[in-house]
Amino acid sequence: MAPGRLCNKDGWILMAMVLTEFSNVGVNTLVKSVTSKGLSPFVVLVYAYTIGSLILLPLAFFSFRSRSLPPLSFSVLCKMVLLGLIASAFQIAGYNGIKYSSPTLSSAMSNVNPAFTFILAVVFR
Repeated sequence: MAPGRLCNKDGWILMAMVLTEFSNVGVNTLVKSVTSKGLSPFVVLVYAYTIGSLILLPLAFFSFRSRSLPPLSFSVLCKMVLLGLIASAFQIAGYNGIKYSSPTLSSAMSNVNPAFTFILAVVFR
């Protein structure tokens, strides 16, 4: 493919990043709208996880892998549970923050995540 065209692999990655940012802004605006009308951020989180599960669960049955998965050990299971608890706590904090501020601030703060990740990677090597 010719360089400079948006049909190559980098163009798809760019388009995925742009769609992710648009969906992030849309979700932030939706959360602000429903929480200002009285819906709890916890209920919004349950709805978001339910919709995500309904979308992603069928994909697990349609993906064909030629290799077998490694065994699920207790330590891996504990790490998965800990990651899920931390992620849901961050989402609850984020939804509560949107409830008391604006979705514009939340979208701007989400753009700082790569910088924080880089700083933490440098600190913890």
